[in-house]
Amino acid sequence: MSSVNASEPITVDIAVVGAGPVGLYAAYYAGFRGFTCAVMDSLTELGGQVSALYPEKLIEDVAGLPSVRGTDLVDGLRSQAARFDPRYVLGTTARSVVDTGDGLLVHTDTDTTVRCGAMIIAGGIGRFTPRPLPAGEDFLGRGLSYFVTDPAELAGMDVLVVGGGDSAFDWAIAARVVGAKVTLVHRRDRFRAHAASVSRAAELGVEILTHHEVVALEGTDRVAGARVMDMRTQEERALQAQHVIAALGFTANLSDMQSWGLTFRDRHVVVDSTMSTGVKRIWAAGDLTDYPGKVRLISVGFGEAATAVNNAAVFLDPTLDIFPGHSTENSTLAGASAAASPNL
Repeated sequence: MSSVNASEPITVDIAVVGAGPVGLYAAYYAGFRGFTCAVMDSLTELGGQVSALYPEKLIEDVAGLPSVRGTDLVDGLRSQAARFDPRYVLGTTARSVVDTGDGLLVHTDTDTTVRCGAMIIAGGIGRFTPRPLPAGEDFLGRGLSYFVTDPAELAGMDVLVVGGGDSAFDWAIAARVVGAKVTLVHRRDRFRAHAASVSRAAELGVEILTHHEVVALEGTDRVAGARVMDMRTQEERALQAQHVIAALGFTANLSDMQSWGLTFRDRHVVVDSTMSTGVKRIWAAGDLTDYPGKVRLISVGFGEAATAVNNAAVFLDPTLDIFPGHSTENSTLAGASAAASPNL
């Protein structure tokens, strides 16, 4: 997997906005058709909502995979795309898109500029921003995180999880399974998480503190502990914690995309059967799209990503066929490059 820093100008054939499962599959398919690709996402890790909200949940509606953990699905998609070395631009948001006549210029909030011949929006529900933990944001990246890339890194630690939804209990269970001592703090005595997840966490020995909130994180270079308050009695207690996971949910924002000339219907981007948005050079795929009969499933999004890429391929190089051929027949991949594409 290759990545870039904010100061590097990036020129590729296809830019994919969104690094969730559908965006990762679009990156693979762009490479399969012989095009260079950059993938942008506002989150700092690959996987989109799957990585952020339910990495340990079992997904059972992906073709050919009877049951797969969210994190394993993301790892598989990343490995599949890695063959073509896509460039990942993470922790950055696409703000504006300008059609220069011979391509698109995508400007981001980190001053990165991506030049591309075509764009595929696979942003799910838009820019995905974690809800902050009011007490202790200064420790972000220093023991405070919104999700964990590898739960095994938490083994032997005192871990504090804040939240009451599915993702909070997923992280608590994952941390406990690898041997961490886990405390989960929630402001209420009712949880948004599935009852089975709550029971599983309790069975594993997760200490669950309801009617509590975190009032401060403590430490010097990184988190060493936390103070939590019982909201019923106003009494505080100190907890040891070398890692804090703030699983407080995310907010979705489409305001940037709404300036790109796209047509929206109920916060979704309207596309046609080719996944074209109606704006030249821009296609879309995944949960963000809308058309008659739309079904919002990961498996549907994969097909839409392939459709979008193959139609973008013909736009970039009209000598290509829209049908890519079968992967079993392609030992040598044909396609276009940024230099060769007549429409870049």
